[in-house]
Amino acid sequence: MKIIGLIGGMSWESSLQYYRIINQLVKAKLGEPHSSKCIMYSVDFAEYEKLQHANEWGLLTEKMIDIAQKLEKVGADLILICTNTMHKMAPEVEKNIKAPLLHIADAAAEEIKEKKIKKVGLLGTKFTMEQEFYKGRLRQKHGIEVLIPDDKERQIVHDVIYKELISGIIRNSSKEKFKKIIEKLAERGAEGVILGCTEIPLLIKEKDSPIQVFDTTTIHAKMAVKEALK
Repeated sequence: MKIIGLIGGMSWESSLQYYRIINQLVKAKLGEPHSSKCIMYSVDFAEYEKLQHANEWGLLTEKMIDIAQKLEKVGADLILICTNTMHKMAPEVEKNIKAPLLHIADAAAEEIKEKKIKKVGLLGTKFTMEQEFYKGRLRQKHGIEVLIPDDKERQIVHDVIYKELISGIIRNSSKEKFKKIIEKLAERGAEGVILGCTEIPLLIKEKDSPIQVFDTTTIHAKMAVKEALK
């Protein structure tokens, strides 16, 4: 079994889910009492959240490269960034390590293509929804058309993530707002919706959406286990 290196803590609420899902999948594939060989480097998210909103992406890139290299040095055979937003610096991280970096957007794209879906909605932080590092990769590398909510709706999604979900706060009022946003994306032609922030699956489940849901936390964890058990 390969050792999975996890860059976590952004937030620990979703990193906890990665750890649980990865170990459950290994147990399901190999039987009791198997569990995953993994190493997690968990950051203090307050520092990273502040730098994100200060647009200090260069400094964040340096930090992510340093963490990935540390994981590699202590034995990680493959690396996962346990957050969608921080895949903004995934290309630079990948250039500076020898171990493969499993990209969360590629993992999502494979599942989307398996369902033969061509157009999806994307929910995530404003960074993920508005910038090209994520939706551009889906479009250019995988031929998937991506729709995002309007300005007001993007702010709602962003605020719920940073003011509630990263702290484990789950509110029915926020769930209802997300459901309406997903319904609007479906009306615009989205055949599925990417939960493109690893905290959103804490709030939104398959039953909450009229269209196919792509839970990036679970999808990314599945890709890690598949690679680790090759």
